[in-house]
Amino acid sequence: MSVTQSRSPHPGSSTPFVKVTLQSLQEKKRNRAPISAITAYDYATARLVDEASVDLVLVGDSLAMVMLGYESTLPVTMDEMVMLTRAVRRGVRRALLAADMPYASYHVEESEGVRNALRFMKEAGAEAIKVEGGRNRVSLVQRLTDAEIPVIGHLGLTPQSLHRMGGYRVQGKTVVAAEAMLDDAVALEAAGAALLVLEGIPREVAARITDALPIPTIGIGAGPDCDGQILVLHDAINLTFAPPAKFVRRYGDAAAIIRDAVEQYRKDVESGSFPSDAESYHLPAEVREHFQQSAARTRRKA
Repeated sequence: MSVTQSRSPHPGSSTPFVKVTLQSLQEKKRNRAPISAITAYDYATARLVDEASVDLVLVGDSLAMVMLGYESTLPVTMDEMVMLTRAVRRGVRRALLAADMPYASYHVEESEGVRNALRFMKEAGAEAIKVEGGRNRVSLVQRLTDAEIPVIGHLGLTPQSLHRMGGYRVQGKTVVAAEAMLDDAVALEAAGAALLVLEGIPREVAARITDALPIPTIGIGAGPDCDGQILVLHDAINLTFAPPAKFVRRYGDAAAIIRDAVEQYRKDVESGSFPSDAESYHLPAEVREHFQQSAARTRRKA
């Protein structure tokens, strides 16, 4: 049996699977086979997306908004990210599991960035970490790679640079900006990055970067020419409370399902139809008879 194979499927499943690795994703690029990726933030959704056979599961710092209710990704902490990555780890068996380094976890000292990345690997079971930035992250990527930590780079619309960019704006729209982004991508790959996320950039720029790099590119709002695609799960199933971005395709309406289910539950409680007798536990017959006799005696005394 190959070292990439596993005989540890999810409980209740007997279907063996081949574990996704960085090497198998690189092989997909060489074979021009698209890579599928999606976010997850807890055990239940992680298990479901893993059972759907996606290649890469990312515990994105987007959880700050879709799970914790923050207005941006900036407030989420290392402790919050590690805790939720540990939960996702319990649900993921097949996919490669990556985690976002949150804002301020690697921006001050590179040694602190390495320590925080090691937390994801040791405490949470991540198999790769993602950092935002270009040539300004080359030294950090080298140090992480030297520490045996696989790195995913992230260029284009980098949410942790929200204030510097003046909002969530498409990046790389000029020749100068596009060429600079290509230089960033080449520098990150040379420093040891194993994958590269391209977010919110023109399709033509993403295509050129993808063609120039030997490592896979994963697009989000970067057109169809990347080696793979990623979406935020909550965007894909309508569990956000804002209009979707241009690049989001809705694949389901979990918000409607949950809202309708809870509303029906409330109505059943108010009408007295839930729980029914069939949904209730009962005393054994002999105990019930004794209990009813005791209750009758208590009523007579009253």
